Amino acid sequence: MPLRGLAGAALERARELGAAHADFRLERIRTGALRVRDARLDSASDTEEVGLCVRVVHEGTWGFASGITRTLEAAVALAERAVETAKISRVLRGAPVEFADEDVHTEVEWVSAYDLDPFAVSEGDRIGRLIELSERLLAADGVDHVDASVQYVLENKFYADTAGTVTTQQRVRVDPDFTAVHVDRGAGTLSTMRTLAPPAGRGWEYLAGSGWDFDAEIAELPGLLAEQAKAPSVDAGRYDLVIDPTNLWLTIHESIGHATELDRALGYEAAYAGTSFATLDKLNTLKYGSSVTNVVGDRTVRHGLATIGWDDEGVAGQQFDIVRDGVLVGYQLDRQMAAANAGALGNDRSNGCAFADSAGHIPLQRMANVSLQPAPDGPSVDELVSGVERGILVRGDKSWSIDMQRFNFQFTGQQFHRIENGRLAGQLRDVAYQATTTDFWGSMEAVGGPQTYLLGGAFNCGKGQPGQVAPVSHGSPAALFRGVNVLNTRSEAGR
Repeated sequence: MPLRGLAGAALERARELGAAHADFRLERIRTGALRVRDARLDSASDTEEVGLCVRVVHEGTWGFASGITRTLEAAVALAERAVETAKISRVLRGAPVEFADEDVHTEVEWVSAYDLDPFAVSEGDRIGRLIELSERLLAADGVDHVDASVQYVLENKFYADTAGTVTTQQRVRVDPDFTAVHVDRGAGTLSTMRTLAPPAGRGWEYLAGSGWDFDAEIAELPGLLAEQAKAPSVDAGRYDLVIDPTNLWLTIHESIGHATELDRALGYEAAYAGTSFATLDKLNTLKYGSSVTNVVGDRTVRHGLATIGWDDEGVAGQQFDIVRDGVLVGYQLDRQMAAANAGALGNDRSNGCAFADSAGHIPLQRMANVSLQPAPDGPSVDELVSGVERGILVRGDKSWSIDMQRFNFQFTGQQFHRIENGRLAGQLRDVAYQATTTDFWGSMEAVGGPQTYLLGGAFNCGKGQPGQVAPVSHGSPAALFRGVNVLNTRSEAGR
């Protein structure tokens, strides 16, 4: 595709019309999805979205336009429409838009870390792998139904701006899922157990054993399901929790990741998904957690879902501190947020957190891979468990709830293993842990070592109006929390 010609025509026209800044994106996003139920294909899809857009700052006001026609005339028309949109919107503008400075990155390319493009694998082989693993589950005693699915994405993005930055990038990501179901017809209840494999910035090799052993986990799943089906219901109360990264990633996402998006902390999401208790006046003073709480934003980590070479404002991917030794020390920023709040932040540079989920949308400030750091010589999961007299080991994510300020929350999970006198003593059911954000992270006594670390995450983090979704990972070690309030979900539901 004549990317540079289209970009050059659009950007030159924006300059002629008086734009102080203009950027151009052309994106192709191909998404595949398969769903198998009881080892039979239920649905399959393969969609492709291609579009281009122009964003401008004209007389201190944003303007934006997007389309699908890839001609020079269409690109010029988008620039004209973006400038016209800025002129119309100027009466609604508050402070003029300012952009933080950024180095120019000329003709640079980046490709994410993967081995096998999922779309290069035949559909028969993709479906066959889901059916094969589903059949193994269905053959096990106590497994009545199996749901299996996988989503895979190939994302191509070309970016150019009037400063001279030109980037070309390609990302691949994959999200597999297997759920085994046991039905107790006598009691009229069912139990489910899902694989713990997180979505990852990998290719189809992920389902063939690179980065995760699906064969081993599928073999283990029926036994875990059978144990869960017979497990006693938890007694509500205070427990010490050892939380596995397969569960803790989601708590990080909701209580730290969203809470430290600066636009949210400034009230920009108040009409849709809430604000944040971690307001800008608390920077460098808020005790977010215990002294072992160290959290970074990272757009560079290998296989991260939010890992990029450059963001949608031409800012290079980087790692930055959010919480250090338990204290809030940073936020996630795009170039406008960085410039507008430089005095309070003590820094006037973006940390690369601008992203749009397609050419049809304007970039928003979006989450980096926000991750809790392990202790370099930290304990294993077994060692964390050995320090607990009465507690629960929590694995896998499930349902969750958090208030609009990212402060009061509760989370459930896939597996809950009772801990008695430093040893695992069978599964429990109906468990949820509840806390406020600062109490919860303040109760974290120890974090595991690098051997316990795992990148979790999701394809579908939502934000904005009109709504956008973004893929994001959250790394975490296993961690020990003391005296956390545990609810019995069955009792809470009045059953």
